[in-house]
Amino acid sequence: MEANTRSTGRLPAAFLTPGSSSFMDFLGAQAPELLPGNRVLPAVPGVMEAPHGTTIVAASFPGGVVLAGDRRATMGNVIAQRDMEKVFPADEYSAVGMAGTAGLAVEMVKLFQLELEHFEKVEGVPLSLEGKANRLSTMIRGNLGMAMQGLAVVPLFAGWDVDRQKGRIFSYDVTGGRSEEHGFAVTGSGSVFARGSLKKLFRPDLTEGQATTLVVQALYDAADDDSATGGPDLARRIYPIVTVITDEGFRKLTEAESSEIVRAIHDRRLDEPDGPRAALL
Repeated sequence: MEANTRSTGRLPAAFLTPGSSSFMDFLGAQAPELLPGNRVLPAVPGVMEAPHGTTIVAASFPGGVVLAGDRRATMGNVIAQRDMEKVFPADEYSAVGMAGTAGLAVEMVKLFQLELEHFEKVEGVPLSLEGKANRLSTMIRGNLGMAMQGLAVVPLFAGWDVDRQKGRIFSYDVTGGRSEEHGFAVTGSGSVFARGSLKKLFRPDLTEGQATTLVVQALYDAADDDSATGGPDLARRIYPIVTVITDEGFRKLTEAESSEIVRAIHDRRLDEPDGPRAALL
């Protein structure tokens, strides 16, 4: 939405009138056509082909939560992008990882980030982690029309709850249904295989280092059996995006940190390609 300031040099009244602390409510009232869920898609036969991102995993540990994603985007049987980023900071103490239609997912993340920032500026305090999870649920529900046409977005949301002093994980379905997950959660096409890995290796007393190794291990296992999930690419130096959220805030692992975890797993698999790997934790 553009403000017409040529005639008077002032913002329109809508920008200066007190109202809701929700940026989505403001946008819905002033320019509803800009909301992703309100767009009218052209009639096309079958399902529209668009790049899709897959697999997102999360795991909690006593001091926080880890959220990670692979880097591959696919379009049918074609690899559309090898180094896509699917995990983003939502604000200082939370992050969101997106599986589904890549373009809509990135747009939804940006709108979600703006929604949280707008609330904090209007109210003077940040939204609670529970409130953030509810706002994201509303945004996903608004995309239901797109989802019914094959353009679904299914995120994982994780963050540090400053009130409860612990890391929490929330999963969603395409209708906006929200569930809090305990211990770990997965979404995306490789979720079945990643969940199997997490179920075998997860412990509630993991350290931060063990939790980051665990999620990379789960992504590695998912890539073994799901063609849409990209495994670590040592030749191209493409590693999973791994983020950690603690009471100190959001932190993304550097390429050096991610590569060290990947190489440790890779070296172990050279010795035991089909054997147990719990010793990594």
